[in-house]
Parts: sequence; structure tokens; C-alpha cells
Amino acid sequence: MDEPAQLGALLRDGAVEPMVDDSNGIETIAPITPGDIESFHRALDLVARERKYLSFLEAPPLDQTRRFALDRIAKGDPGFVAVIRGEVVGWCDITRHDRLIHAHRGSLGMGIVASHRGRGLGLRLINATLAQARKTGFVRVELSVHADNARAIALYDKVGFVREGVQRDAICIDGQYGDTIMMAIVELENAAG
Repeated sequence: MDEPAQLGALLRDGAVEPMVDDSNGIETIAPITPGDIESFHRALDLVARERKYLSFLEAPPLDQTRRFALDRIAKGDPGFVAVIRGEVVGWCDITRHDRLIHAHRGSLGMGIVASHRGRGLGLRLINATLAQARKTGFVRVELSVHADNARAIALYDKVGFVREGVQRDAICIDGQYGDTIMMAIVELENAAG
């Protein structure tokens, strides 16, 4: 399915129509809800414990994850999850910066559980999340990605993120230093007039 058709699949309530029947259940991409938080926490922990992709090596405690998710929901920040058989297997969210002079900006974070990678979930999640960001007035969405995460970098390039710089030796995992790449999308047409 091409990108316009994917974005066209967004329903009035923000949910995306089920598009994949993976023989184990129907996949749905929808805004995160309070009922998704425990499953989101499990998915976050699985990806974090791979020690390759995220800014932490295990998920924060469940109560901290719950506060983060509920705060994002209450503030209307874009956040979508991919759910199969009632379990979150991927997520993408944008956290708006709090200070007034930075409130047009947000930081994107996402992840896909290893067993569900390579199926187009990342593209569908990021498209849904960026579409919601545009509707809610984000002008700039930024992210940092580990420089050796070629699959994620290719996805970000594909949806229009531009590389803005490299932070040398910005991460250290098990005594090994690595770079991160800073990327952003800037869409001035979303600026409040």
C-alpha cells in the first residue's frame, strides 16, 4: 500500500484500519490508550533489553511508564501503538517540548519488538504519528538514532527526516562508545499564523 493510501486509512477516531492478517491475529495501529500501557511497557522492555536501539537498557518501572504515557495522552501528544492479539508489538510517539519557546517542537521515539520487524509496521506507525503531529501544529519533529541502526535511519530518510549532525561517542553500552545521528523534519506550514 502506498503512503497516501496508508494515511487515508486513518479513521475519524485516529485508529488505522486493520491491514495485516498475520495468521496469529489482526494487526491494528491506533492511538495509545490507558488500557495499552502495561503491554506497551512489556514491548518497551523487550526492545530496551536488546541493548542496541533505545536510550535505556531496560524499561523504566511500570509506574513511571504509566505516568509518562498518561501525561502524553492528557497533553494530546501524538502516540500510536501496533497491537496484535491484544499485545503491543510496536510504538511511535512524539513528546512536545514544555517550554513556550520550544513548544512547536517535539521529540520522536519508536520501537518494534524484534519478532515483528520487517513487516512495514515502522512505516505505518511513523506515518500515523507524523500525520497526527501535523494536525496538532508541530512545526519541528526531531530524533536521535544510533549511527549503526541502518534500518531505522533508512526509515527516517524515507519519510523526510534530514540529518542535522552527529554526536560523537554519545552512547556507551557495555564499555563500547557509539555515535548518534540527529535528524529532524521541519514543516513551517504547520506554524500557527
